[in-house]
Amino acid sequence: MINGQIFRDAVISAAYNITNQRDAVNALNVFPGPDGDTGTNMSMTITSARKELERLPDDVAVDKVAKTTSSAMLRGARGNSGVILSLIFRGLAKGLKGKEEIDVRDMILALSYGVESAYKAVMTPTEGTILTVAREAAEVGTAFAKTNNDAIAVWETICTEAEASL
Repeated sequence: MINGQIFRDAVISAAYNITNQRDAVNALNVFPGPDGDTGTNMSMTITSARKELERLPDDVAVDKVAKTTSSAMLRGARGNSGVILSLIFRGLAKGLKGKEEIDVRDMILALSYGVESAYKAVMTPTEGTILTVAREAAEVGTAFAKTNNDAIAVWETICTEAEASL
């Protein structure tokens, strides 16, 4: 099971990681043009959530972490990549509504909601973007979770596929 503290700390860690890798992510951006600010925008967006998450107590529910993250990211979204990232978390929050803790099934369902939310919000979704990375990672994670109920193993599979997709 993944409790709110673990989920909160994972998002906070992700925020620091994206900030630390901002320049590398900026260099990846080539669509629709190499504007070089994707990492900066994603970093600023998730940092807005990190600041709010750091104020939450350790006994927080997953639902509260997801709502806080989604709301803060939406308010702090910068650029297209930041908006898409915030939409992924809006879908995650929808999938985690009412959850104190989550298991692998909840995690996969929420990630699928996140991908669906982002795709629906983009007028003309284009493959080869963060949308593709999120979709392919969710698909592989979903397939793997059918035979493995270990949250860490499933998340590692999701992350490995996200890197491969990227």
